[in-house]
Amino acid sequence: MKSACFLALVSAASAALVERQPGGGWWDANWTGPRGHDGCPQFQHVAVLSVDGLHASDIDKWLSLKPSSNISMMLDHGYRYTGAYTTFPSDSFPGSVAQFVGANPRTTGIWYDDIWDRSFYPVSSGCKGPIGAEVEYDETIDYNLNKLFSGGINASNLPERLVNGQCQEVYPHQRIRVNTAWEVAVAAGKKTAYTDKHPSYDIMRGPSGTGLTTGYFPEINADIGDGKSYTVNVTECMKYDSLHVAAFLDWLDGNVPDNSEGSLGGTVPALFGGNFQSVSVGQKTAGYVKGSLAFTSPLQSAIEFVDASLGAVVDKLKTKNIYDQTLIIVCSKHGQAPIDPTLFNEVAPDNFTKEIGVNTTFITFDDVALVFLENHADLATAVANLNAHKNDLHIDQIIYGQQQIDLGYGDPTKDPAVPDIIVLPTLGTIYTTSKSKIAEHGGGSDDYRHIACFAHNPLLTKKTFDGRVNTTQVAPTILQVLGLNAEALQGVDAEGTQVLPGFGGSH
Repeated sequence: MKSACFLALVSAASAALVERQPGGGWWDANWTGPRGHDGCPQFQHVAVLSVDGLHASDIDKWLSLKPSSNISMMLDHGYRYTGAYTTFPSDSFPGSVAQFVGANPRTTGIWYDDIWDRSFYPVSSGCKGPIGAEVEYDETIDYNLNKLFSGGINASNLPERLVNGQCQEVYPHQRIRVNTAWEVAVAAGKKTAYTDKHPSYDIMRGPSGTGLTTGYFPEINADIGDGKSYTVNVTECMKYDSLHVAAFLDWLDGNVPDNSEGSLGGTVPALFGGNFQSVSVGQKTAGYVKGSLAFTSPLQSAIEFVDASLGAVVDKLKTKNIYDQTLIIVCSKHGQAPIDPTLFNEVAPDNFTKEIGVNTTFITFDDVALVFLENHADLATAVANLNAHKNDLHIDQIIYGQQQIDLGYGDPTKDPAVPDIIVLPTLGTIYTTSKSKIAEHGGGSDDYRHIACFAHNPLLTKKTFDGRVNTTQVAPTILQVLGLNAEALQGVDAEGTQVLPGFGGSH
């Protein structure tokens, strides 16, 4: 991956004079912001924000509905990536990781927040008994999952593994196999801050455990009364997301909210980020209008909230006189499906388990089925049985064997984190018996993966890049624009990940 910049003029037919970089990306020739030692435009701060669930198509609908919105303003001075896709599986956990390591699950080892690993031992096992364990990194590892501030991660809830002959609990950040942009930034003497929906997003610290100067992880599944959580509806979720927005604003003052881990000591972080859940909840509970696919009222309210929140961040940057020095990257960690409510369908996981016809150690069920067999020798039988029941299980694709390797998902015979079989159901099908939602994320179709992504700074000239890009490209982009070495990311080195177009990536 190349990150050096050089000057070149494009033809007079071009809409603007620009600088061309070796990777094919474009910079405005009239860039008035600071540059690094290699001539590349450089920022002092980068904010990376995920609007979970927001599709590329949602941006188009929003611009049509609200042409004077904050998002519209940001795009007037920004780069929009209309062909942006998140990684697969399109779950929140691997989706978050991808944006800060620059790599896919085959490299990171992070497939889902609830998955199997053949090299781990079960919780509280003392690393004794049969090897292989469920790895559940969600609210269930909190000290008290019913509280908003749950006490953080309880080590006694973690899976275990042998390290140099010693049995150790495995924290989320210890499971990831490659370093993060957070770690690279901290190693360069910069401050970092991140917020997300569970304490398990400790994973952002990276293998060293040092990547976050401060972390803020209120529990989204806390009990708000009557056994309900903040995900019950958009109104409650906006209350939760407001905590994240308050954290962003605190960080821009060099402060941290109460119940944070770590302190900024009065310094505005060079790299900060977090997510919004309200749009995702709006999609799951209300969704889109049948026929027109317009936003339902709750979903529109969620997007209005996010738009206003982005405006609040911009206003704060202006107040602190660092707006020109800050690049804001808004890139969803996942989409949501189905957009068309008529496609929604449920299949009971028990039916799938019965029809596969062989013993399994674990199956992750969602908008996807990730199958771990008790005996890999049963692969052909399992696949044949699934093919025989494709219609009743609403299966679209069965990925296994050499095809799985060729598609870049890894080899289950060599990697303990890779499932034996990947099953993609038909669009809109969820393997669940829940009646509380009408959409979900995790799958492989465009509804799950074709997401909203743009970069904004007031000194940028409006440009749309319509080629396909991946959310893994956010990670090297962060480091390049901070004047750091993007190739210091092990995942970027392993997969050859390019920075985003406009910052040196393919045009």
